[in-house]
Amino acid sequence: MAGLDYIWATGRRKTASAQVRIRPGTGKVTVNGKPFEVYFPISTMRGYILQPLQVSGNMDKFDMIVSVRGGGPIGQAGATRHGLARSLLKTDASYREVLKQSGLLTRDPREKERKKPGQPEARRRFQFSKR
Repeated sequence: MAGLDYIWATGRRKTASAQVRIRPGTGKVTVNGKPFEVYFPISTMRGYILQPLQVSGNMDKFDMIVSVRGGGPIGQAGATRHGLARSLLKTDASYREVLKQSGLLTRDPREKERKKPGQPEARRRFQFSKR
């Protein structure tokens, strides 16, 4: 795995961060040293991650090695998708318009809201008692 023949980018979602490295190949995907189907067992999640490849028409043209950490499965899937879209953009700038129209280059800004003091959760309040 030489570093020069890979094109890489970082994707983020919630508290997850993914380093995505792609190179021309047959569509093999490895996530944290495990096969893609083992790390992300839900098929809809795999489809969500591979959306940038489908939109740009590169379904079986790139091999992908992903290093993802932090967050949960959904956040990691979103981070991987974001990183894949950004690395595809580095391979060919003509993909920019189709990726941007699909909303794949925008980092999802939604984060977990912090818990406030004197409350059980971020927005939930203790039950009000007038007497």
